[in-house]
Amino acid sequence: MKRILLIIITLLIATNSYAFQVKIRDLTNVVGVRYNQLVGYGLVVGLAGTGDGTSAYFTIHSIVNALKRFGVTLSQSDIQSLQVKNIAAVMVTATLPPFAKQGDKIDVTVSSIGDAKSLQGGTLIMTPLYAPNGKVYAVAQGPISIGGFNAGAGGSKVRKNHPTVGRIPNGAIVENQVNVDINSKSSFVLALKQPSFTMATRIAETINKFYRRQMAFPADGGSVKVIVPPLYKGDVVELISQIDQLSVNQVSVPRVVLNERTGTVVVGGNVTVEPVSISHGNLTITITSTKTVSQPNPLAGGKTKTITNKKISVEEGKGKFLMFPKGATVSQLVQALNKAGATPRDMMAIFQALKKAGALNANLEMM
Repeated sequence: MKRILLIIITLLIATNSYAFQVKIRDLTNVVGVRYNQLVGYGLVVGLAGTGDGTSAYFTIHSIVNALKRFGVTLSQSDIQSLQVKNIAAVMVTATLPPFAKQGDKIDVTVSSIGDAKSLQGGTLIMTPLYAPNGKVYAVAQGPISIGGFNAGAGGSKVRKNHPTVGRIPNGAIVENQVNVDINSKSSFVLALKQPSFTMATRIAETINKFYRRQMAFPADGGSVKVIVPPLYKGDVVELISQIDQLSVNQVSVPRVVLNERTGTVVVGGNVTVEPVSISHGNLTITITSTKTVSQPNPLAGGKTKTITNKKISVEEGKGKFLMFPKGATVSQLVQALNKAGATPRDMMAIFQALKKAGALNANLEMM
């Protein structure tokens, strides 16, 4: 029966691709199945004089503590004269994927927290990685790859990429796993990546229609609860796999995204405008300062002073009215504005004014 259902799903996807656009697996995540972030503090050794300086006291204390674990004890005078230029203190971060098992390897990122100049050629020594609950889930160690360099001589410097951050591919071994027993569940929740009441309802309707039973219910705009039918008791993984392959029509929300810091304007392809006329002129204000010296007469008894003279000039560019009919697309709007000589920052002001006037049929988002 399960194989027949899987074949039917495949046939539906193949024969009805025109009716469906997005698979459920691209729209949702199963609640409880997620990544976990790990972090640890460690030392990188083997640097060619590019490590931390003597002002990084935490690096010195870390070295002393590390040596104690190997039976090496330093006197106070030895500690004060200790040079750490070949060692750097770092923070090690990693992401533990769901269902990772003991012995699996994951990538780690190593970032300097002292005043090291470069981690090039360094090796991270054994560093435990902790989760927010304080438990160790992985241990990292290995040579660092920074994908760049930092060199200098005679006052000249050359740097490629970022030399104080590096990666160790497969540099951490998973010691403890996060156990998620999916097959024993009697229900599970699908969390929408982009909450939408319409999309949550469509996903529930698609699941119920395919399995011919009321087993999926939209809990809210961001989640859909699925009751495991008797046929899939103890085999929830296969049920989730089948649901992932079902597809629904995606709800596309028209958006215009503006980033004023970079001057970036991103417009969705389905954005339209209402009948509107636009005029946008450029106003340029220039303030210049010039300094002159005021010299008193020889017998006046005054003092020589510097006087600042300011000159303000205002220049306003000519703006032309652009008229657009109902249903005009933003593509036509942008094309006309480009011909009129509008810059990206001009378009930002225009889009904000269009939204204020109620002529822009899209959500306006500022970054």
